[in-house]
Amino acid sequence: MTKTAIWLSEQDVTSLISLDDAITALEAGLRSQGKGEGLNIPKALAAYGDGSSMHSLGSALPTLGYGGYKNWVHTKRGAKAVFVLFDAVEGRLLAMMEANSLGQLRTSAMTGLGTKWVAREGANDMAIIGSGRQAMAQVAAVNAVRKLARIRVWSPTPEKRQAFAAQLRDKFSAEVVEAQSIEAATEGATIVTVVTRAQDAFLKSSMLPTGVHLNAVGAILPANAELHQDVVARAGFIAVDDVAGVQKASRELIDFFEKGEGKGQWNRVHSLGKMIADGDRPPAGTDLTMFKSMGMGISDLSVAMLAYERARKADIGKSMPLMDASPLRF
Repeated sequence: MTKTAIWLSEQDVTSLISLDDAITALEAGLRSQGKGEGLNIPKALAAYGDGSSMHSLGSALPTLGYGGYKNWVHTKRGAKAVFVLFDAVEGRLLAMMEANSLGQLRTSAMTGLGTKWVAREGANDMAIIGSGRQAMAQVAAVNAVRKLARIRVWSPTPEKRQAFAAQLRDKFSAEVVEAQSIEAATEGATIVTVVTRAQDAFLKSSMLPTGVHLNAVGAILPANAELHQDVVARAGFIAVDDVAGVQKASRELIDFFEKGEGKGQWNRVHSLGKMIADGDRPPAGTDLTMFKSMGMGISDLSVAMLAYERARKADIGKSMPLMDASPLRF
C-alpha cells in the first residue's frame, strides 16, 4: 500500500507563513502547552570539533493530531535544519521540510510573544544588541507587537553596525540610531533585545534602565552567556519559553538558581505558555522584566503544522511516496 507525504523547501515555507502568521500560530501552540495539552521532548545536543554541534528537538500536540522533530547541524562553514512532521494519532509521516527559515520565524515570533506578554504596555523604544543573522527578524517581531518609535543598534563591528542600521531604516518607519556603545544603546530604552553569539557575559545590570523589558535570545548553548548575574538578580519577573529547557542548558539561569544568589528559587521562573493559558501578566511597576528563550519543540511544531496545512490546501510541495514495511532478507 502506497501513501504520500510532502516535501517543503525553504521557499515553500516562507511563501506560506509570514512573521505575523508565526506569532499567531505560536501563541495558539503555547496556549495548548500551558493547558497541559502538549509535550516537549528535551533537546539532544552533541558538540564536536571547533565549535560544531548537532541537535534534535521534538514535541507533540496530540489533541491537534501532530508531533514532530527538528534536526540540525551547526558548523563554522554552515548550518542546516530539517523538520519531520508526523500524524500523532495514526503514526504516519506527513511532511518533511527545510527548516532554517522556519527556525528564524519561530525564534523571532517567540521574542514577539515574550514582549507582548511580559513587556509593559506602551514600550516602544528598542535597543537591539547584535546585528547578525537573527537580528532583523528580532526587530520585526517586536515591532509586530509593540509599534516601535525608535530603534537603537549596537554591535561590536562598526561596518556591520552601520550596514544593519541602514537596513532597518529601509524596512521600518521608526527612528534608527546607531549607538557607539552598549550604554548609549540602552539608555532610556524600554525594550532591550540581546541576540549575540557571545561566549562570556557582557551585559551588566548598570547598563539597563528602570522599567525596561529584556529579551535574552542569543545564549542557547550551556557554554555561552550574555547576561551577568546581577541582571538575573535584579529581574523582578522572569519568563521563559520552557522551564525544563533553561534548567538544562541556560548557563545564565543555572549559575544563578543552582549555584548562586538565587539557589533553589526556580519558582521565580515562569512558563510563557502557562502565562498565556492563564492570562497572567507581570506585576505593575516591575523594575526589570526578562524573557529568556532557549528554543523548544512546540514552537517549531506550531509553525510547521500551519505550513503543512496551508501547503495541502494550496497544493504546494513535492509529493513523496511512502511504502509499507518491506519483508527483511535473512
